[in-house]
Amino acid sequence: MSKPKILIIGGGYGGMMSAVRLGKELGTNDAEITLVNKHNYHYQTTWLHENAAGTLHHDRTRIMIDDALNLNRVNFVQDTVVEIKKDEKRVILENGELTYDYLIIALGSDPETFGIPGLKEHAYSIRSINSVREIREHIDYCFARYNNEGQKQDLINIIVGGAGFTGIEFVGELADRVPELCKEYDIPREKVRVINIEAAPNVLPGFDEELVEYAINNLERRGIEFLVNTPIKECNEDGVILASGEEIKAATVVWTGGVRGNHLVEEAGFETMRGRVKVEKDLRMPGYDYIFVVGDCALIINEEINRPYPPTAQIAIQQAYTLGRNMKTLIKGGGQLEEFTFHNKGTVASLGKGEAIGVVGNKKLFGTSASAMKKVIDNRYLFLLGGVPMVLKKGKLKLF
Repeated sequence: MSKPKILIIGGGYGGMMSAVRLGKELGTNDAEITLVNKHNYHYQTTWLHENAAGTLHHDRTRIMIDDALNLNRVNFVQDTVVEIKKDEKRVILENGELTYDYLIIALGSDPETFGIPGLKEHAYSIRSINSVREIREHIDYCFARYNNEGQKQDLINIIVGGAGFTGIEFVGELADRVPELCKEYDIPREKVRVINIEAAPNVLPGFDEELVEYAINNLERRGIEFLVNTPIKECNEDGVILASGEEIKAATVVWTGGVRGNHLVEEAGFETMRGRVKVEKDLRMPGYDYIFVVGDCALIINEEINRPYPPTAQIAIQQAYTLGRNMKTLIKGGGQLEEFTFHNKGTVASLGKGEAIGVVGNKKLFGTSASAMKKVIDNRYLFLLGGVPMVLKKGKLKLF
């Protein structure tokens, strides 16, 4: 009897941890495990804002897949997924196709533009190694041009659309990076504008008010401007136009205003909400008991507030553990599948070097203690992925 084929598509947090857990839960003769990813590396999405600002080199964020996975246990295929043929148990790639008995969809997200004209064409997004490298190089180039092109103000205006976690963490890094750029390119710091625009009435919507106040005060003190309750109506090559009709010119617009599930899931014919599938309690696709969904494409309701959990690295990692155990049950037999329960271990948002805010348990963290906790969380993921060697190779070991 041939071994069942388990196919994982996507090498983000959910996909990588699913591959790791399946390698541990299943023996060599139990199943054939294959991971498909378009790059030969995985990257820590939660560090991309640092790469975009230029405060951390992107190679620190990139983890080669053969460093993280035992390729004697997990087959790796570097290719791009083009289409999911759910009823035929096939996945079409740019350079071929793969069949499966069990499919794990871990394709990550696409930017959510909410239909705002011009965002796709004119705004940058923090979503991959390539995208953040482009942002960093673009900002550097704009600063380099400033004194050579008549000191045009829009060259050193930076607009960040969205004041959720990614937006706040990015402007925190810019608050550190801009003074360095000003020194390098002989530009007075007071000339540079970094403007964070948020449509909601508050920065970090839904986060603890005391922590939000600390974050705003800290960032404003370091030169960040906030426009809240201010929707962007349009983005163009010159900057943005607000709902009020006001135009703000900027050579750099970075959109961090939200994500939706990967478009391939919706295109495959699955029922979705903003590209995300409301999965069964055991993480399976409704109506397809051989397909699991983890990470940004999985929608799970927080029953306490009757709203979906936000798609975070933390929830994707926990899903991978449940998936590993459920796949073992399916393949080896052993009873009912386990229901996924999210255990929120805390949330920390970085505000730049040595500064952060967060909640761990019932405790609020500010400043250096929160920043240290952020590094502990990041290092813990590296440990789960590749043990102590991975922490020593890629971790942020200096806590203060």
